This record gives sequence, structure tokens and C-alpha cells, in this order.
Amino acid sequence: MLAENWPAWRGPRGDGSSLEKNVPVRWSGTENVVWKVPIPGKGHASPIVWADRIFVVTALPAQKQRLLLCLDSSNGKTLWQRVVLEAPPERINKLNSYASSTPATDGQKVYVSFLDRDKMFIAAYDFDGTKVWDARPGEFSSMHGYCSSPVLWKDKVIVNGDHDGPAYIVALDRATGKTIWKTARPNVTRSYCTPIIRHIEGRNQLILSGSKCVASYDPDSGKQHWIIDGPTEQFVASLVYNDELLFMTCGFPKRFIQAIRPDGQGNVTATHVVWQTDRDCSYVPSPIAFGPYFLVVSDSGVATCLDAKSGKSIWRERIGTRHSASLVSANGLVYFLSDKGIMTVVKPGPEFEVVARNELGEETNASPAISDKLMFLRGAEHIYCIGNSLY
Repeated sequence: MLAENWPAWRGPRGDGSSLEKNVPVRWSGTENVVWKVPIPGKGHASPIVWADRIFVVTALPAQKQRLLLCLDSSNGKTLWQRVVLEAPPERINKLNSYASSTPATDGQKVYVSFLDRDKMFIAAYDFDGTKVWDARPGEFSSMHGYCSSPVLWKDKVIVNGDHDGPAYIVALDRATGKTIWKTARPNVTRSYCTPIIRHIEGRNQLILSGSKCVASYDPDSGKQHWIIDGPTEQFVASLVYNDELLFMTCGFPKRFIQAIRPDGQGNVTATHVVWQTDRDCSYVPSPIAFGPYFLVVSDSGVATCLDAKSGKSIWRERIGTRHSASLVSANGLVYFLSDKGIMTVVKPGPEFEVVARNELGEETNASPAISDKLMFLRGAEHIYCIGNSLY
């Protein structure tokens, strides 16, 4: 099988899943480390990978700069570095950063997302580091800062603009940055969810939670397909889909997990929630749909495996303290990364089975990336390339 790129937030399908085989299972801060390189500044955005290139964003608050870096995936060498934006650091939550939005790439350009004072800032660079365009498609205001990772669809770059103001979703032209469509969001409330896009029931659906609802839109036009009210106010985690049901976990002030049927039209609040639970939900970490299972980790470090059809809890175990990173899956395993840099590798099934527990020795807030049998981890000060000594 050819190596699979990891081109955007949560990988090629936007759901944390990798089709790669022989992805590393065991490592430490020195064992199975192919390379380790320092990264300037600070950021919680995940690295993305396209062939032999890694792209990552970071921020230098003292210099008021937001940067885009391009690294060689074989050795971590910085190929180029660009100052994308110079602007005063915005107000942020202590768990956020000034570079939290994961970039996206189509193999020709890389698209980045930051906050420029009170406006969303999106820019496109080619693979040589030349800026192609930048755009400020709308206002953005939130007491917790900014995190809106772009997703790509056909000729569009789509970004979620849920915030405490005239909230919206916007689609920009990949070639020019011009606005193609802009759809108002209903409840004018901050949230930070990256949408997923799926073809379901004969329709292309762009689906996200946030702004006191879960909703589906046509990614070509921005027209709403369906909406479910609530179940809470603010959302961070992306949804996942198992070819039958959507799964949503949130939020603030109350936390819930919902399984949702993705058909219907209009307001389907009363008809399309298949099951719901308020136990051990996650607010920040995005979950994984894995065969008949749905797996999630709470922000406080409790891992839960549920039956996807019924929502019945199969097992729940504390695997550590705070978790911010989203789950990834590969090799028939699910990877849980804590803020302390401890990766708990679990085999989904009827019993809780830990395959490995790996300590990186560095704080980690970003979610992992997987490509070409390698795992890329962003720590507070370094990027690590983790390999498997057997391959």
C-alpha cells in the first residue's frame, strides 16, 4: 500500500483513522525516535504531512508573530519558515494557544488559519513558501481565543466561524481566497469544532456541532440540510461517523455524548437522536468510531468504550490525568495521548486491554499525525518522528 498522507485536522478522513500498517506501538523519549527537532515558539496545532513535507504552525507572542514551517519528513530539517501574520496576541484560555488551528493541504498549497485582532485570517502558501493569497472573511470574538482548522472540499477552503458575534461558516475559493458562500449560524455562541464532510443518504454533508446545535450543511452551497437543538452551549470536539451513525461529544456547561441518524430534513431534534449519555464525555478530545465500538476519553483522563449501536458502556478505565489530544487509530489499535506526553495504546474489544504505555518525557497538547508507517508527535518544545525498529 502507498503511504497515506495526513493532510489536515484528524487526517485524510477527518476522523483520526489511519489505514497505515506497522505504525509504531512502543517508544520512549529515546527509543524508536527516528528524529527529534526543536520547534520555535508555542502552539497546539497538529502537524500535517504530505509526501516528504511536514507543515506546522507556531506563534512567537513576544514578537507578535504567527509562523508556518515546512520540514523534511525524513530528518526534521526546516526547509523554510514564514511569518504569516504579525498581530497582537489575543486573549486566550489557559488551555489554548496562539497557534491552535491545524493547517490543511491539497498537495499544491497549504492553508493556515489565525486570528488577526477581531477578524479571522486565512492564508495560502505554495510548497516553496510563497504566499498565494490571504483573506479576512469575517469577524471573530471569543474570550477563550481562536481555533478554527480549515477543511478542503473540491475548490473550497471551509472554515467554522462560531463565535460570540455574527457567527458563520464560510467557504473560500482555493485559488483566490474569495468568499464563495457564507452561511449564518443560529445561536451566536463560541465553539471550536472542525467539520467533517461525508456523502450520506445521497447528499454531501458538512457536519459540525457548535452554537448550541448539531447541524448538517451542503458543502457546495452552504445550505442547511438538518439541525438538532442543543444539547449544550459550547463544543470543541469534532464528530465521527461509522457509516451508520454520527457520534458527538461535548461540552460546556453540560457534557453529553449523542449518537445521531444523519438523514432527515429541517429540525430533527425529536426524531434523530438514537441514544444519549452524560457519563465520562469529552469536551476537548475528539473521539474514535472503531467497528462496533465508540471510544472516547474525558478531559480528566477516563477512557470509555461504548457499544456504538446502543450506547451501552462496555468498559471504562482511568488511564491518566488531563487529556487534550484527540484519539487516533491504526493497526487495529486506538492511541490515547495525555498532556503529560504519555501515550496509552489500547486494543478495542469487550475487555480493557492496554498494549503499550509510552512516556515521551515532554508535555503534549497537539494531536498525533500518522504517515508512511511513522507517527509524528508535537511536544511543547519539539516535534518527534516515531518509527518502528522492526520495519
